[in-house]
Amino acid sequence: MADRTSAEIEKGRVLFSGPCDFMLGVVSMATLPPEGPTEIAFAGRSNVGKSTLLNALTGRNNLARASSTPGRTQEINYFDLGGALRLVDLPGFGYARAARRDARRWAGLARDFLKGRSTLRRVCLLVDARRGLKDVDREVMDLLDKSAVNYQIVLTKADKLKPSELDAVSDQVAAGVARRPAAHPQIIATSAETGAGLADLRAELAALC
Repeated sequence: MADRTSAEIEKGRVLFSGPCDFMLGVVSMATLPPEGPTEIAFAGRSNVGKSTLLNALTGRNNLARASSTPGRTQEINYFDLGGALRLVDLPGFGYARAARRDARRWAGLARDFLKGRSTLRRVCLLVDARRGLKDVDREVMDLLDKSAVNYQIVLTKADKLKPSELDAVSDQVAAGVARRPAAHPQIIATSAETGAGLADLRAELAALC
């Protein structure tokens, strides 16, 4: 993990502790908001903890609706971070119990968004630290590589592993993205429960504004 200066950490803290509001939920490319501030998208397998991480990053309990039911996020949800940054919560992928037609629609919407949004600076691809990279994650990385969309692996639920186990998973994931053209090399391990890694992730994203 890259060392962060106190100034970078503080910039991230200030940005993410400021105003953050739900903008809109998008169900088609035609209803996307006009391009404006830098956008950071959060993607990951269903139930990986996207909503929980967004809430933890912004210090709010109900900014993004977290659920124990996989596949709950069915649209692209936009959040405005004080006019300086937009956070985009993408539908979860890889959940077979969702209706097949709906699953195809959600996947198609996410693919179109990832390929066609010029203000999208980075995708945070969330991976459950207990599970590591799965084939469905690699399929999304293939899409991002082909679309030349920069992405960064963010491990979630890091508190569920022993430090040695977390180091091993981080090394495996780093090796898995090492030769991918659009992948950011730094892996950030986070825990919404303990707050581990959140300051580093805030600093990383604040630097993209």
